[in-house]
Amino acid sequence: MIQSLECQINRLSYKLVSFEKQRVLADAEIRPSKFVDISLFGLRLAIGAIFIAVGFIKFDPSFVTYLPQMGLPTELQYLFALQEFVPGILITVGILTRISASVLSVVMLGIIFYINKLSSFIEPNGAAYPVILLAASLVLITTGPGKISISHLVKKIPRFLQ
Repeated sequence: MIQSLECQINRLSYKLVSFEKQRVLADAEIRPSKFVDISLFGLRLAIGAIFIAVGFIKFDPSFVTYLPQMGLPTELQYLFALQEFVPGILITVGILTRISASVLSVVMLGIIFYINKLSSFIEPNGAAYPVILLAASLVLITTGPGKISISHLVKKIPRFLQ
Protein backbone atom coordinates (compact mmCIF):
# COMPACT_ATOMS: atom_id res chain seq x y z
CA MET A 1 0.00 0.00 0.00
CA ILE A 2 2.77 2.45 0.92
CA GLN A 3 4.70 1.53 -2.21
CA SER A 4 1.63 2.19 -4.32
CA LEU A 5 1.20 5.67 -2.74
CA GLU A 6 4.88 6.42 -3.31
CA CYS A 7 4.53 5.44 -6.98
CA GLN A 8 1.52 7.71 -7.39
CA ILE A 9 3.32 10.61 -5.70
CA ASN A 10 6.35 10.08 -7.94
CA ARG A 11 4.14 10.07 -11.04
CA LEU A 12 2.37 13.25 -9.96
CA SER A 13 5.64 15.01 -9.20
CA TYR A 14 7.04 13.91 -12.59
CA LYS A 15 3.94 15.27 -14.35
CA LEU A 16 4.25 18.54 -12.44
CA VAL A 17 7.92 18.92 -13.39
CA SER A 18 7.22 18.15 -17.06
CA PHE A 19 4.32 20.65 -17.02
CA GLU A 20 6.66 23.34 -15.61
CA LYS A 21 9.21 22.60 -18.35
CA GLN A 22 6.53 22.94 -21.02
CA ARG A 23 5.34 26.23 -19.55
CA VAL A 24 8.87 27.63 -19.47
CA LEU A 25 9.51 26.56 -23.06
CA ALA A 26 6.29 28.24 -24.18
CA ASP A 27 7.23 31.63 -22.70
CA ALA A 28 8.30 34.15 -25.33
CA GLU A 29 10.19 36.75 -23.36
CA ILE A 30 13.53 38.43 -23.76
CA ARG A 31 15.60 37.37 -20.81
CA PRO A 32 17.87 40.09 -19.48
CA SER A 33 21.47 39.32 -20.27
CA LYS A 34 24.67 41.09 -21.17
CA PHE A 35 24.15 40.28 -24.85
CA VAL A 36 20.85 42.17 -24.95
CA ASP A 37 22.48 45.25 -23.44
CA ILE A 38 25.50 45.01 -25.75
CA SER A 39 23.29 44.65 -28.82
CA LEU A 40 21.11 47.60 -27.74
CA PHE A 41 24.27 49.64 -27.26
CA GLY A 42 25.43 48.69 -30.76
CA LEU A 43 22.03 49.55 -32.23
CA ARG A 44 22.06 52.91 -30.45
CA LEU A 45 25.56 53.68 -31.74
CA ALA A 46 24.67 52.76 -35.31
CA ILE A 47 21.37 54.66 -35.40
CA GLY A 48 22.84 57.63 -33.57
CA ALA A 49 25.83 57.85 -35.93
CA ILE A 50 23.57 57.70 -39.00
CA PHE A 51 21.30 60.48 -37.76
CA ILE A 52 24.19 62.63 -36.54
CA ALA A 53 25.84 62.39 -39.97
CA VAL A 54 22.63 63.05 -41.90
CA GLY A 55 21.63 65.92 -39.61
CA PHE A 56 25.09 67.47 -39.84
CA ILE A 57 24.94 67.44 -43.64
CA LYS A 58 21.68 69.39 -43.51
CA PHE A 59 23.43 72.32 -41.80
CA ASP A 60 25.36 72.91 -45.04
CA PRO A 61 24.01 75.97 -46.93
CA SER A 62 23.90 73.97 -50.17
CA PHE A 63 21.14 71.80 -48.67
CA VAL A 64 18.72 74.72 -49.11
CA THR A 65 18.66 74.09 -52.86
CA TYR A 66 17.09 70.64 -52.35
CA LEU A 67 14.17 71.82 -50.21
CA PRO A 68 12.12 73.57 -52.95
CA GLN A 69 12.52 70.49 -55.17
CA MET A 70 10.77 68.47 -52.43
CA GLY A 71 8.07 71.11 -51.97
CA LEU A 72 9.38 72.31 -48.61
CA PRO A 73 10.10 75.91 -47.51
CA THR A 74 13.76 76.86 -47.29
CA GLU A 75 13.27 78.50 -43.88
CA LEU A 76 12.95 75.06 -42.29
CA GLN A 77 16.51 73.99 -43.13
CA TYR A 78 17.81 74.28 -39.57
CA LEU A 79 14.71 72.64 -38.10
CA PHE A 80 15.24 69.64 -40.41
CA ALA A 81 18.90 69.51 -39.41
CA LEU A 82 18.21 69.77 -35.68
CA GLN A 83 15.42 67.19 -35.66
CA GLU A 84 17.90 64.55 -36.80
CA PHE A 85 21.15 65.82 -35.27
CA VAL A 86 20.04 66.35 -31.64
CA PRO A 87 18.10 63.06 -31.25
CA GLY A 88 21.07 61.27 -32.85
CA ILE A 89 23.35 62.60 -30.12
CA LEU A 90 20.85 61.78 -27.36
CA ILE A 91 20.36 58.22 -28.64
CA THR A 92 24.10 57.66 -28.88
CA VAL A 93 24.77 58.61 -25.27
CA GLY A 94 21.56 57.02 -24.00
CA ILE A 95 19.63 59.98 -22.63
CA LEU A 96 15.94 60.43 -23.45
CA THR A 97 16.24 57.52 -25.88
CA ARG A 98 12.54 56.77 -26.15
CA ILE A 99 11.57 60.39 -26.81
CA SER A 100 14.40 60.85 -29.32
CA ALA A 101 13.48 57.63 -31.12
CA SER A 102 9.86 58.82 -31.23
CA VAL A 103 10.93 62.07 -32.89
CA LEU A 104 13.04 60.15 -35.39
CA SER A 105 10.14 57.78 -36.09
CA VAL A 106 7.93 60.72 -37.00
CA VAL A 107 10.72 62.09 -39.21
CA MET A 108 11.07 58.72 -40.96
CA LEU A 109 7.31 58.47 -41.50
CA GLY A 110 7.42 61.93 -43.09
CA ILE A 111 10.26 60.89 -45.36
CA ILE A 112 8.54 57.62 -46.34
CA PHE A 113 5.12 59.10 -47.07
CA TYR A 114 5.86 62.72 -48.09
CA ILE A 115 9.32 62.75 -49.65
CA ASN A 116 9.42 59.28 -51.22
CA LYS A 117 5.63 59.00 -51.60
CA LEU A 118 6.07 55.22 -51.52
CA SER A 119 6.80 55.36 -55.26
CA SER A 120 9.68 52.94 -55.05
CA PHE A 121 11.04 50.70 -52.36
CA ILE A 122 14.37 49.22 -53.43
CA GLU A 123 15.65 51.80 -55.92
CA PRO A 124 18.64 53.98 -54.89
CA ASN A 125 16.38 56.73 -53.52
CA GLY A 126 13.67 54.31 -52.43
CA ALA A 127 11.93 53.89 -49.11
CA ALA A 128 13.87 50.81 -47.94
CA TYR A 129 16.50 52.80 -46.03
CA PRO A 130 13.97 55.00 -44.15
CA VAL A 131 11.85 51.91 -43.37
CA ILE A 132 14.87 50.21 -41.79
CA LEU A 133 15.63 53.33 -39.74
CA LEU A 134 11.97 53.50 -38.71
CA ALA A 135 12.07 49.87 -37.58
CA ALA A 136 15.25 50.47 -35.57
CA SER A 137 13.70 53.55 -33.96
CA LEU A 138 10.62 51.53 -33.01
CA VAL A 139 12.87 48.91 -31.39
CA LEU A 140 14.51 51.65 -29.31
CA ILE A 141 11.11 53.00 -28.30
CA THR A 142 9.98 49.61 -27.03
CA THR A 143 13.22 48.45 -25.39
CA GLY A 144 14.72 51.68 -24.14
CA PRO A 145 18.44 52.41 -23.96
CA GLY A 146 19.59 49.30 -22.08
CA LYS A 147 22.03 49.16 -19.19
CA ILE A 148 24.97 50.59 -21.13
CA SER A 149 23.68 54.17 -21.12
CA ILE A 150 23.85 57.35 -19.13
CA SER A 151 20.18 57.13 -18.18
CA HIS A 152 20.82 53.77 -16.55
CA LEU A 153 23.69 55.28 -14.53
CA VAL A 154 21.48 58.17 -13.40
CA LYS A 155 18.77 56.31 -11.52
CA LYS A 156 16.53 59.37 -11.09
CA ILE A 157 15.32 59.43 -14.72
CA PRO A 158 11.84 57.83 -14.95
CA ARG A 159 11.60 54.74 -17.15
CA PHE A 160 9.28 56.33 -19.73
CA LEU A 161 11.81 59.15 -20.26
CA GLN A 162 14.80 56.87 -20.68
